[in-house]
Amino acid sequence: MEKRRIESIDILRGFVMILMALDHVRDYFHKYSFFFDPTDWHQTNVTLYITRTITHVCAPSFVFLSGISAFLAGQNKPKKEQSIFLVKRGLWIIFLELTIINFGWFFNPFFPYQIFQVMWALGFSMICLAGLIHLPWKYILLIGIVIIGGHNTLDDIHISGNSAFAITWGLLFKYKLFTLFNTHCSIAYPAIPWLGTMILGYCLGLFYTNKYNRTERNRVLLYSGLLFIILFVIIRSFNGYGEPYKWIHKETSILTFFTFMKLSKYPPSLDFLLLTLSFALLFLRFSDYPLNFLTKRIAVFGRVPLFFYIVHIYIIHIVALIAAEATGFGWHSMAYLKSWVLLEPSLKGYGFSLLTVIIIWLSVIIAHYPLCKKYDFYKRKNKDKWWLSYL
Repeated sequence: MEKRRIESIDILRGFVMILMALDHVRDYFHKYSFFFDPTDWHQTNVTLYITRTITHVCAPSFVFLSGISAFLAGQNKPKKEQSIFLVKRGLWIIFLELTIINFGWFFNPFFPYQIFQVMWALGFSMICLAGLIHLPWKYILLIGIVIIGGHNTLDDIHISGNSAFAITWGLLFKYKLFTLFNTHCSIAYPAIPWLGTMILGYCLGLFYTNKYNRTERNRVLLYSGLLFIILFVIIRSFNGYGEPYKWIHKETSILTFFTFMKLSKYPPSLDFLLLTLSFALLFLRFSDYPLNFLTKRIAVFGRVPLFFYIVHIYIIHIVALIAAEATGFGWHSMAYLKSWVLLEPSLKGYGFSLLTVIIIWLSVIIAHYPLCKKYDFYKRKNKDKWWLSYL
């Protein structure tokens, strides 16, 4: 396998991790985040809208790349060994989501609120992929296409209540709030659409093997990315299947564009995945070159994604504690959270301008770099340590 091929994947993963940090910094520091959705065209502005919308590419790209990595990691290994690893890693990631990651978001040792986010969907998808990899490649691809293209047929099915069936339906298909054992739970990332995303990534991994040269691979990436964009524009223009939010003509073209680009992420709609995955495909196509000064550093983040993900949550939240204390809200207003930070009534009025948010974000990224570089170096020097494959 060419080293360059791995590096292009790391560059994209590192890039979306950096963008992801911007979204999370905005959650904890932007003044207006506590009052309205930045994609709400009634209240937002162009700059704020862009800073939120561009981060939509993060979760789909991350899950998609995890599928590619799963394929590449399984090369020259028995299917049974691959399956066992995927199941164990999937369970481990779900465990992290509900413990260490949850604590990082809320700083509440009593865990009164659980939010099933991207790591839950990622872990579940790995467990499912453990079984699917035993099928022929073309059937795996077909399953991925059917899931991505067909899951919106279930949009109108809503199952209320806290029954086992209702909770299972939410975990798999629908955004849902429920209570279990006195713990409030939010399913932000229903798993099935994300499974389809990982499957497509897994199937793309074939083109990163020696069966295809760089020219052939880049042709597939380019044509697939352009096809996804064309399909997105066509399907979205009909304003029907593929996206629950309907776009409408507004008094200005920019507001009309805002409504056209308002797409469902929880769960991700067909339109949402077509648009965001087109970005991932085209990015991979145009980053398949030797590393330069900038991409070399971005790739460092991409080589240690789970480490970056966990550490960045804690750094952002600790800095938010300091900011809340310094602005008169008290550090305790950012601790012992019982719901998502943006929903905390005690934080209304807290926060900073978007420019300050961007400065904080860049500072967080700079602070992360030496930590990630050191950990990446440790991983490279200790490839024989089995437990590092889970981090």
